[in-house]
Amino acid sequence: MSAPLNIECANTILYCSRWQDCVDFYRDGLGLDVAFEKDWFVEFSLNAASRLSIAEARRASVQSAGGRGITLTLKVEDILAAHRALLNRGLSPGEVKKHAWGADVFYLRDPDGNRVEFWSERPVSGHS
Repeated sequence: MSAPLNIECANTILYCSRWQDCVDFYRDGLGLDVAFEKDWFVEFSLNAASRLSIAEARRASVQSAGGRGITLTLKVEDILAAHRALLNRGLSPGEVKKHAWGADVFYLRDPDGNRVEFWSERPVSGHS
């Protein structure tokens, strides 16, 4: 058996054609903290071990996917509080829906069209 990878941090990089709009969306709209910033690359801290980076597609070797085939999933503690917070920041999240797999979820799209999913586990109701 081979040695484990021991991954210490995960980072997703989105290559965006509407780079500044996306930076503003994640920084100001979602309220994410900037961990690192360069003239065409911004890294946000999601938590101690997760990052999300926004790279300007025209200055990178990878082009924008234009929101096709990408969903960022972000688990939050309180789905309704997260939904309200985004509304209060002037964003337009979709309605909160209940999924069969035991979660409440809503979606929103960034300026480049990438889908962002917010979800939280639904408490299990007790049966007598």
